[in-house]
Amino acid sequence: MTTPLTSITPDGPVRGGVIVIQEAFGVTEHIVDVCRRFAAAGYHAVAPHLFHRSGDPVVAYDDLETAMPLMGKLEATAIDEDVDAAAEALSAVSIGPLDTAIVGFCMGGTVAFHTAVRRELGAAATFYGGGIAEGRFGYPAMLDAAADLKTPWLGLFGDRDKGIPVEQVEELRKASAKAAVATEIVRYPDADHGFNCDDRPAVFNPGAAAGAWSQTLEWFGARLGQS
Repeated sequence: MTTPLTSITPDGPVRGGVIVIQEAFGVTEHIVDVCRRFAAAGYHAVAPHLFHRSGDPVVAYDDLETAMPLMGKLEATAIDEDVDAAAEALSAVSIGPLDTAIVGFCMGGTVAFHTAVRRELGAAATFYGGGIAEGRFGYPAMLDAAADLKTPWLGLFGDRDKGIPVEQVEELRKASAKAAVATEIVRYPDADHGFNCDDRPAVFNPGAAAGAWSQTLEWFGARLGQS
């Protein structure tokens, strides 16, 4: 089954590629806008549609009754196939693995982390990805896999996130520091889960979102486009 991809290219010179992994609501307009923002920064952005085996829906942010079962159907092997399809699409336009980054939000942050364990890419960033102490989708717990990171990884978390305790984030900081690649975790004291999504007024935090975006661009910019 071919993975549908949303692909947005820069108007000018290309600095590298970014694989953008969705939240639990599908490839929403917000995820498409993230791709546009990366393209504006000079990166060819590709977002694989992880729900395509379930009809590729886009779910309203307040419709957890629909979103949770869709997320529950996801399996690591299928997710990895979709991520690899995005990487292959970038490779087809001469953007190799070390000039490719991956970023994910919510459940996509979990996927970005485990891709950074599985593959050697240029850089990776996780926005409030869960599964730190307990595995998700068939992946192991982040704490158990952190020492095996192959890709430089940046974690971005909000202290007010009820689903990701600060104590777990700090355990992950220690565990990821044992990896052979560079790792960094940044916490935002006033930020809740989903703080980057400006389409969700209840949780959007402009200051944290701007800070995390800047951190991500800096993390990617220092590593992509060097080959």
